[in-house]
Amino acid sequence: MPLFMFYEYLCKFGLLKIYEKEIEARVIKHPLPKHVGIIMDGNRRLAKKIGENPEIGHHLGASKVREVINWCVSLGIHTVTLYAFSLENFERPKDEVNVLMNLFEREFLEIAKHPDIHKNKIQVNVIGRKKLLPKHVQDAINYAEEQTKFYSDYYVNFAIAYGGQQEIVDSVKKIAKKVKDGSLSIEEINLELISENLYTSHLPCPNPDLIIRTSGEERISNFLTWQSCYSELYFCETYWPTFRRVDFLRSIREYQKRERRYGK
Repeated sequence: MPLFMFYEYLCKFGLLKIYEKEIEARVIKHPLPKHVGIIMDGNRRLAKKIGENPEIGHHLGASKVREVINWCVSLGIHTVTLYAFSLENFERPKDEVNVLMNLFEREFLEIAKHPDIHKNKIQVNVIGRKKLLPKHVQDAINYAEEQTKFYSDYYVNFAIAYGGQQEIVDSVKKIAKKVKDGSLSIEEINLELISENLYTSHLPCPNPDLIIRTSGEERISNFLTWQSCYSELYFCETYWPTFRRVDFLRSIREYQKRERRYGK
């Protein structure tokens, strides 16, 4: 039976919450991922499916972010990185990009003062080429980062104006500058040095253990290209705005079933 039909069957008989509790009971008995990356895909496709414009899909997707952060905190997953806007997304229609920029501004201003963020001591950061964003968005991001910079219980990272390959280029440029000014020799360049110059270097666990992509697409799309070399991948058919806690728990359960050998 396909998964969506199974869920429909459970919903029909009011059993989905029971099923969710059973999965959670199994999940918490095993090691959890320390860092989860999520490619939040499907906002526009859901909007189209229900006969609405993309703006509705993006607003629904923004609401889902808050839920997922709460799920991670409740399970004790200390780092989550959310792929919100790629460098390629700037090529979308201007009106849609403007909608997203205004949504980012609103969400970061709300995050900065949300009681759950401060109660759970969540550090908020944006990774990517932030200078490409409109000033009002940069200001909102800077405000959220400033208000949470001393927290270290949980980390929530938003990849905005982000590209994984471009992140590596930026890291190499920083290293090249040090070689040029004589503070670093070519022989000192190694894997650790490149990692230390990536956007995620501030994290206690910079490499995601698990990457989830919603909407059924099965590709990474330039997300954490360097950091994901040994990540476990999980592809979920549901669109991002309709991603449920039971879907999240199933992804973790699948992760726990896999043997991580790191090439050994």
